[in-house]
Amino acid sequence: PLALDDGAVLPSLAPGLPSSLLTRRPDVIAAEHELQAARANIGAARAAFFPRIALTSAVGSGSSALHELLSSGAGVWSVIPNVTLPLVDGGRNRANLALSHAQRDEALAQYEQTLQRAFRDVSDALAARRWLADQVAIERATQASQAERARLAKLRYDSGATRFLEVLDAQRDLMNAEQQLVMTRRALLSSRVALYGALGGGVVDTGNTAAATAPLSTNSDNTP
Repeated sequence: PLALDDGAVLPSLAPGLPSSLLTRRPDVIAAEHELQAARANIGAARAAFFPRIALTSAVGSGSSALHELLSSGAGVWSVIPNVTLPLVDGGRNRANLALSHAQRDEALAQYEQTLQRAFRDVSDALAARRWLADQVAIERATQASQAERARLAKLRYDSGATRFLEVLDAQRDLMNAEQQLVMTRRALLSSRVALYGALGGGVVDTGNTAAATAPLSTNSDNTP
């Protein structure tokens, strides 16, 4: 039997993890720095592009809001033509204004793509973690069944009812089941690491769904 307790390493995810966690991702931070460099208003960009939703459901998988966001098509995201974000300084002068707007629009397009990738990464990581957890449960049952088969084969051999070859076959199948379980559990642990990365460096110890719709920080709105 395996001594390591998956539950100790993989605690249940809190339901309603807020999408604001994704603002900690290095790629999102870098995209916002590009917006700052283009003198776009970060607060307005987040309001226009950053969906404020719960990422996780009550069972630790992706929330229905996350699924709907990613299955609704590009129309939900592609709002650049309908959104006018102000330049922080309004453009230094008339000659530079067109260039400033072009740089801003390019930075906005990159920001939009980065956010799409961030939400997709979380969805994929949650789906993988859920599938692997289910697979571990299946393989635990298989391992237990093979262990019982090996035990019964040994009893039959000890009583002279069968050949030792049956014992060897049962023990071989048990070993294969245990090895498969170890590999799947390792993949499950790796999926947790991937989920931490997708969330920007871990999760918060909270199940407060209301946090998902709280306004995102805009401390850098006026940074030139």
